[in-house]
Amino acid sequence: MKRLFNKIVFLVILMVAVPVIAQDATPDALIKSTVDEVIAVLKQDDGIREGNQDKVLGLIREKILPHFNFTRMTQLAMGKNWSLAAPEQKKSLVREFRTLLVRTYSNSLTNYRDEVIKVGAAHVDPQDKRATVKTQVIQGGGKQPVPIDYSMEKRGDSWRVYDVTVAGVSLVTNYRGTFNSQIRNGGVDGLIATLVEKNHSNAE
Repeated sequence: MKRLFNKIVFLVILMVAVPVIAQDATPDALIKSTVDEVIAVLKQDDGIREGNQDKVLGLIREKILPHFNFTRMTQLAMGKNWSLAAPEQKKSLVREFRTLLVRTYSNSLTNYRDEVIKVGAAHVDPQDKRATVKTQVIQGGGKQPVPIDYSMEKRGDSWRVYDVTVAGVSLVTNYRGTFNSQIRNGGVDGLIATLVEKNHSNAE
């Protein structure tokens, strides 16, 4: 499961690390454009493929973070415990959860090996504020395609990712059980301390 989720987050990065394009782009068009753009970068940038962490983290910060709603992701991962956190604790949780995802999976950008990604049509009406973009990752070696669904919401003129589901398993739900357990044992401050410790370890 851990290896699968490593690939999930890599594919999230692949699909939303995009330069500025038309703000009125549909979510599926946004993802399709991103796939083409980022695959081209990964094939050409030897630094990223060789694991240059400065380049990897720079790409993530510049091209990826603006396309995620990390507050919504953290809220979903916390579930009912979100209401237990004070405003400052919520800020800390969002910051540390974002850092955890970035630090844990930054190496995944170096692991692209010519997978083919098929993006389905989202069928979004102009007034819609939420959409699910269904994709399939075609792997080599006769392996079964991996279905990945991107839950996206529209804020203003921009679509942002707030959850990813792979083979029926939600990324934020996958973290919820761990977060609930840590809160039961040490409260919200205990969860924050655990995230800080993990992020410090990953940075090293």
